[in-house]
Amino acid sequence: MLTVTSVNVNGLRAAAKKGFVEWLAQTDADVICLQEVRAEAQQLPEGVREPEGWHTVHAPAAAKGRAGVSLYSRRAPERVQIGFGGFGVAGAEEFDTSGRYVEIDLPGVTVASLYLPSGEVGTERQEEKERFMAAFLPYLTGLKARAAAEGREVVVCGDWNIAHQEADLKNWRGNKKNAGFLPEERAWLTQVFEEAAYVDVVRSLHPDVAGPYSWWSYRGQAFDNDTGWRIDLIVSSPRLAERAAKAYVERAASHAERWSDHAPVTVVFDL
Repeated sequence: MLTVTSVNVNGLRAAAKKGFVEWLAQTDADVICLQEVRAEAQQLPEGVREPEGWHTVHAPAAAKGRAGVSLYSRRAPERVQIGFGGFGVAGAEEFDTSGRYVEIDLPGVTVASLYLPSGEVGTERQEEKERFMAAFLPYLTGLKARAAAEGREVVVCGDWNIAHQEADLKNWRGNKKNAGFLPEERAWLTQVFEEAAYVDVVRSLHPDVAGPYSWWSYRGQAFDNDTGWRIDLIVSSPRLAERAAKAYVERAASHAERWSDHAPVTVVFDL
């Protein structure tokens, strides 16, 4: 079995004080993909930076206090890659120090942690998101081809910051013109699934349900009312997706027990 968990921690130092450490101690995951770490490795407590029993890779952003992705694995990685430049994809190098992508090779599988820019309509943040998407799609296509040539599968986990379908957010009617649910963003995800031929594993196992949501705003009663978004996706090569035995969101029992505004998303693959 291979158990993979992805979670946007909304600041790892803050999450560590609210329950992340306890969660890490009890998780059954073999690999954990973290996003929005927002810290340099040396700023993290030792038990979070290099917890016993885990091999860690931290890829902070050059911009202090922003973004940042990490990977925790029970087994030592055979290869580590930060960013996705250097593969002939136009524009990819811009994001090599942005703390948005890290990738490791484990036996038979490449696992990546992704933090796609959130964007904001009419701002430079949305332009950054569009540039990222334009570079990342051809990279994903090449990644799967390279992995297949080596007999490997691929799983890209993270905060994709796009809800693909109406079933992926509670208030879809009110968000048609907002970043995260724009027609062009949703069309881009369709390209990931259809042209690049990746599989949204959670949706494939839960095809006819609302959600399961993984992010709820801290504002208002979003969590209590389950007014959420499903933007934390575990996306894999088709052969690996066929081996997915179960997928679930580890939603906190109450608002007070949350240690992030996102919940961990977990997939168990039967290898």
